[in-house]
Amino acid sequence: MFYFADWYFLFLLIAIPAIIWWHLRKGHQKEATFRFPSIQPIREISGDKQKWKIQTLFMMKVTAVALLILAFARPQSGSNTREFSTEGIDIILVLDISGSMGAIDFKPNRMEAAKSVAMNFIEGRKDDRIGLVVFAAESFLQCPLTIDYDVLKGLLKQVTIVEQKYDGTAIGMAIANAVNRLRDSQAKSHVMILLSDGRNNAGELDPSTAANMAKAFDIKIYTIGAGKRGQAPYPVQFPDGHIEYRMMNVEIDEGILNVIAETTGGKYFRATDGKSLSTIYNEISKMEKTEVKVKEFTNYNDLYIWFLLPGVLLLFISAGLGQTLWRKMP
Repeated sequence: MFYFADWYFLFLLIAIPAIIWWHLRKGHQKEATFRFPSIQPIREISGDKQKWKIQTLFMMKVTAVALLILAFARPQSGSNTREFSTEGIDIILVLDISGSMGAIDFKPNRMEAAKSVAMNFIEGRKDDRIGLVVFAAESFLQCPLTIDYDVLKGLLKQVTIVEQKYDGTAIGMAIANAVNRLRDSQAKSHVMILLSDGRNNAGELDPSTAANMAKAFDIKIYTIGAGKRGQAPYPVQFPDGHIEYRMMNVEIDEGILNVIAETTGGKYFRATDGKSLSTIYNEISKMEKTEVKVKEFTNYNDLYIWFLLPGVLLLFISAGLGQTLWRKMP
C-alpha cells in the first residue's frame, strides 16, 4: 500500500505546468526581430548553440522542485498484517438410536432426518471439535472429539437404528458418557446437544443426576424432543422380519428434558418435523458461536528520501553547471 502522509503538499505540483508555460512564453518574447541575411554568425557566437543547455538547466530545476514537493508530501509504503486467533467450542452430539426413531412422522423417518440435520450442523461449524455419542438401552462413543469433519460425517452416516434386543432409552447413561468425553476439555465452552424421542427407561443412572454431573464440569446441554404431538406411525417388527407401521402415542418426557437443559444452563426444544428440527440446530449454532479475535498491524516505511536526495542533487548540479561549464556569456 502506497500513500502520501502529508498529501496536501501535492497541490503545489499544480504550479509546475504554469512555470513551464511561463518559461516557454518568456523565451519566445526574447526572440530577435532584426533581419539578417544569414544567422550562421549569430549561431557561432552563442545563440542556438547554447539554447539546449539553457533548456536542460531549466528542466533540471523544474524536476528538482517537483521531487522536493513529493518529498515534502511524505510518501510511505505500508503492509497490513492480520493475526487471527480462535477460541473453539467442544461439542458432543448425543443421538437416540432406539427403535422408535424409525417413526415416519419425519421424512423419511426420525433417524434419517436427525442425521441429515446434524450433518448440516457439522458443515456449518469451523474450528470446533465435535464428537458423537449414540444410545439406546446402552450408549457408546461413535466418534471422539475431532476437527476432521469428513471422518465425523462418515461415521455419522453409518449410524443405524439399534437391533430390537438392544432397544431402550438410557438418557442418563448417554449424558454420563458424553460428560466423560468433555470433562478434560480445555476449550472455552463445552456443549452437548441431546436428541431423544422417548422416556428414560434403561441404564443405571437417572437423567437428573447425570445433568448435575454435567453442571459440575461446566457443560451446557441443549435437549431436543423429536416427534409430532399426539400419535405417529411407529415401526413394528414381526418375528418373520417384516415391519408394519402402527399409530401409537408419542411419549417424549419433556419434563426431564427441560430439567436437564435448565440444570446445565441450556435450553429445551421440541421438533415436530424435519423443518423445525433444522431450525432448532440453526438456533443452537447461532447461540454457540466460536469467538474469532482479529488483530491488525500496519508497518509503514518512509520513502521521502528517494525523492529528497535526487531533488537536492539536481539543484546542486544545475546550479554548478550554470555557474561553470554552461555559464552564459555576457
